[in-house]
Amino acid sequence: MSNLAFLSLIFTIFISTSNAISQCNGPCKTWDDCDGQLICINGKCNDDPNVGTKICKSSPPSVPSPTPTNTCRPSGTINCNGVHPIYRCSPPVTSSTPAQLTFNDFSEGGDGGGPSSCDGKYHNNNERIVALSTGWFAGRSRCGKMILIRANNGKTVTAKVVDECDSTMGCDAEHAFQSPCKNNIVDGSIAVWRALGLNTDLGIVPVTWSMV
Repeated sequence: MSNLAFLSLIFTIFISTSNAISQCNGPCKTWDDCDGQLICINGKCNDDPNVGTKICKSSPPSVPSPTPTNTCRPSGTINCNGVHPIYRCSPPVTSSTPAQLTFNDFSEGGDGGGPSSCDGKYHNNNERIVALSTGWFAGRSRCGKMILIRANNGKTVTAKVVDECDSTMGCDAEHAFQSPCKNNIVDGSIAVWRALGLNTDLGIVPVTWSMV
């Protein structure tokens, strides 16, 4: 075999293996490295405890299947300004988590309804603050934490988590009689929108976010 043919063979093998998807206990760095509904835990592909799969406790799948980008599913529906799905989960948080930026008035009497969940207070909208969907809010565990939001125009802003954008309930005074939030919402103050160079008249804007 000539040197050129040998190098071509090595290159072909490298390309075919570099796109391989790991199965049970296979090496991984991100969820995309794992097969099917498996997720990356401590550097190895394994069952997702939140979904309850038992793939790795039985025989591994013989044919790799596409990895779902989001295993979060509705936990029911609510009849509130129409029928809406309710969520107790949100998509996985990554270094660049896709989300929908919405506008919220955190002041007393604003469209945010009751006081913020984290401190029981209303806030000045000149503060760079946000509410996160229920799954991302994670039972107040992100209260007071800073997140970095990036708009498609390239601008970024850091904002403090002060409230939950409830994905499980709505249509009451506490929620300003609004429908439940979707499970991928970053609900920002006017200060957040201005820092990103966005007009609140847009209503909903795609962004990405990550923990700081």
